[in-house]
Amino acid sequence: MVGALTALPASAQVGPTPAEASAYRGLHAAAHKGDVAQIQKLAAAKADLHARDGNGRTPLHLATFARQREAIRALAKAGADLNLLESDRYDAVTIASVADDEETLRTLLALGASAKQVTSRYDGTALIAAAHLGHDGVVRQLIAAGAPLDHVNNLYWTAVIESIVLGNGGPRHQSTLKALIDAGANVQLTDRQGQTPLQLARARGYREMIAMLEKAGAK
Repeated sequence: MVGALTALPASAQVGPTPAEASAYRGLHAAAHKGDVAQIQKLAAAKADLHARDGNGRTPLHLATFARQREAIRALAKAGADLNLLESDRYDAVTIASVADDEETLRTLLALGASAKQVTSRYDGTALIAAAHLGHDGVVRQLIAAGAPLDHVNNLYWTAVIESIVLGNGGPRHQSTLKALIDAGANVQLTDRQGQTPLQLARARGYREMIAMLEKAGAK
């Protein structure tokens, strides 16, 4: 199974290509460019706030990919749903989390976006995706927003497990694991093979993680 881990994508999703972006019109174009005045004008004219591009992305998804926070605020004020999933089953919160975009994530959460949704082809969460990548600041935000600490995805991995098996054991993954432990994440849940987080950390020689897990009572 370990050999298969490298097959997982380094990023959970990919934003629009330059060619796609240049072809956008209406709210999609305004959101991608951060044109707040145009967003307001189109919303007032009853443009569809939830229109989809060829990949199921709404204007809000595009504004999130492009880090256009004022556009996100304008769309939210106009009534855009902050929690819709695009075709690959990612929401704006997960898009910002995977991008390690703490400020956009902060904006979305402040506007009422949920950190609790099940997203992606892996039936995961934004927290699991961020833990996988060692985005420790994002992880702390998501925890504070009530993200489910012990959600198990369809690979039978939790955020704790992903911070170990898909990380490099370095400082940011260590900080991620510490944040999860401090928040009360279950350190006994096992993977599909019955291996605990402590066993997984030991197998990889991640000494700092081993010490944290042992201190937390992991077996």
